[in-house]
Amino acid sequence: MKKERILYWFRRDLRLDDQPGLQHAIERGTLLPVYILEDRDFGTTSYGFPKTGGHRARLLRESLEDLSDSLSSLGGELLILKGEAEVLLPELCRQFDIDTLFAMREVGWDERQTQHQLETNLKESGTTLFWFWTHPMIHPKDLPFDVRELPDVFTQFRKEVEKRSPVRPPVSKPEQIEWIPIEQNTSPIQATDRDQVISHRVLKWGDTLLNPALDPVSDPRAVHPFHGGEKAGLQRLREYIWEGDNLRRYKETRNGLLGADYSSKFSPWLANGTLSARRIYAEVKRYEEKRITNESTYWLIFELLWRDYFQFSALKYGARLFSSGGIQGKSVTQKADWEPFDKWSKAQTGDDFIDANMTELNQTGFMSNRGRQNVASFLSQDLGVDWRMGAEYFESLLLDYDVASNWGNWAYNSTVGHDPRNRKFDVERQAWMYDRNHRYRKHWGFGS
Repeated sequence: MKKERILYWFRRDLRLDDQPGLQHAIERGTLLPVYILEDRDFGTTSYGFPKTGGHRARLLRESLEDLSDSLSSLGGELLILKGEAEVLLPELCRQFDIDTLFAMREVGWDERQTQHQLETNLKESGTTLFWFWTHPMIHPKDLPFDVRELPDVFTQFRKEVEKRSPVRPPVSKPEQIEWIPIEQNTSPIQATDRDQVISHRVLKWGDTLLNPALDPVSDPRAVHPFHGGEKAGLQRLREYIWEGDNLRRYKETRNGLLGADYSSKFSPWLANGTLSARRIYAEVKRYEEKRITNESTYWLIFELLWRDYFQFSALKYGARLFSSGGIQGKSVTQKADWEPFDKWSKAQTGDDFIDANMTELNQTGFMSNRGRQNVASFLSQDLGVDWRMGAEYFESLLLDYDVASNWGNWAYNSTVGHDPRNRKFDVERQAWMYDRNHRYRKHWGFGS
């Protein structure tokens, strides 16, 4: 029986471990692995911020380099192109005589428009499109309800899922793959500009935004170095859970502000898909079996459920998530006021707790969950600025930017999301509760 020729489009699943779609593709045929630096991801947001800032770009480049090395160790090579996926992929399918294109489904509105256009463009090529889910911990088919019936309160979602939705076991890393060869020193893209080929056996970033020369200067005050790639993600998983034994006290420390191990710090690897949520779940369960089961082990899974909830909410609400009134459809008085926004974004509000958190974000691309809740509430509710300006600013800077989690959390903290109580953070009280001795503020140059 003739094996299928398969194009595997890597998106936010830049790993080999726990890749059920990849495993399925390997069983069916020979592979051409492709990643596309999509032009839309390197443009500007509606308010003019770079969509992918320097911190995010560095982590993505390191993730792609790591994936390329992993594929090379199995005898393959990652073809990296730049352009529009919905245009380049059908062209690749024609030129490589591809039978099936495998790709993970995204939940963001813009990403879904790309998916729809790709489906349309592929109809003329004779290539079958096979979508699969790899980003959430819970597979959508295992939910106890249709995504369109997703509860609007997280607690209802959590209780139903905990009772009725299993987490599928992670899939091991493949040991052998059959490849579709790429001819050396020739461009596989005949009908497009040769400059669109970024990687051909050797990664050459050239003048793209992923050029190492454009990396931001690292700040020695950062809580963690955050190197991109699957190897670094799995190493962090081992260090945090097993070597540091930090999971046993996660619930007590997770609201911390300083240090590498007050929280798991898994989110940057989850965002790029270099670490699987199902792998984390499996390791937590193994830890419970080998060491201890307590509130902290449960709470890490609880946080992964929140992440899933935002994924499914983005799928349910689509473009509505990005409207000023959010999923609640509220009439809001917030406005795009640049003067207070600039003070907020430049850490010049005069509130030392807010300014310390924004300094950490600007310098490192990271901020604690506690900090994010406070700066979001402060911008939208204290300063009266359109919350979407803050969400777009975070999109540009955050190492762990994930469209569903970022926009879902911003809406939540700006009274237009999944919070029926629409709480406003008392920043002064929060600073007293979580930075009573001013250590965090002093660390970032604020406070007495």
